[in-house]
Amino acid sequence: MNEAVPDLPTRLRTGLSGGVQTALKLCKYVLPLYVLVDLLKQTPVIAWLGAFFAPLMGLFGLPGEAAFAFVAAFLLNLYAAIAVMAPLDLSPWQVTQCGLMMGIAHNLLVEGAVLRGTGTRGGVLTLCRLLIAALAGWLLLGLRALGVG
Repeated sequence: MNEAVPDLPTRLRTGLSGGVQTALKLCKYVLPLYVLVDLLKQTPVIAWLGAFFAPLMGLFGLPGEAAFAFVAAFLLNLYAAIAVMAPLDLSPWQVTQCGLMMGIAHNLLVEGAVLRGTGTRGGVLTLCRLLIAALAGWLLLGLRALGVG
């Protein structure tokens, strides 16, 4: 039961190696998505799709282009959503709004499958997460309209 604690240089090497491996894994999502969205900003595609999603995103005080970040968060993960949001030039409040909603409803496909695997109703819980995210978004938008925050 008396395990030896690794010395400081070993712990630093292990921590640094783990950190570099994690950073490289994140770059698989972040870099290509950031570049793709940044390139699409130079074309009319982002404007067209943004206009299409503007009514839905407007319900939360967000521009239509923010829908791309939500798709990335719902289907992939929060790191992918951040990569999509970065080139969109969102205001600090809009980033907070997205972060709140995406923090509640993210990685829905994988987490829904895991929930189903545990015997729960994954689809129902996924729908609940989406509804709670929407309610939180409307609440934050309402607080902003009242001048709170």
